[in-house]
Amino acid sequence: MIPAHSLPSRVAGLPGAPVPPPVVHARFSIGDVVRHRLLDFRGVIFDVDPVFANTEEWYQAIPEDFRPAKDQPFYHLLAENIEGDYVAYVSQGNLIADDSDEPLDHPAIDGLFDGFTAGRYALRGEHRH
Repeated sequence: MIPAHSLPSRVAGLPGAPVPPPVVHARFSIGDVVRHRLLDFRGVIFDVDPVFANTEEWYQAIPEDFRPAKDQPFYHLLAENIEGDYVAYVSQGNLIADDSDEPLDHPAIDGLFDGFTAGRYALRGEHRH
């Protein structure tokens, strides 16, 4: 057994040691169709950030009562609502799965995805890692 004094302080649990952030797994994947749980829009995920990765100015523009925690996945969406289409950046806590099985009509979809099957989009081969 390794003595506690030879372990890194965060593992040994010494006072003042940095505590690693909780591990939060992405609930959604690229190609999933989702809805905002509070606002009336839906979209397809085209990128995922494991934690908040936008500007502080963008974050502060969200009303404080609705501001999501930064330590959760954030999703880039090709989004649409009754007024039109746009790109959205949404926290995991504000998304729910869209079970309508209806495709979206966003003009950028064809550039990123090959088709819509079983309620989700398939990423084009050239965009895969």
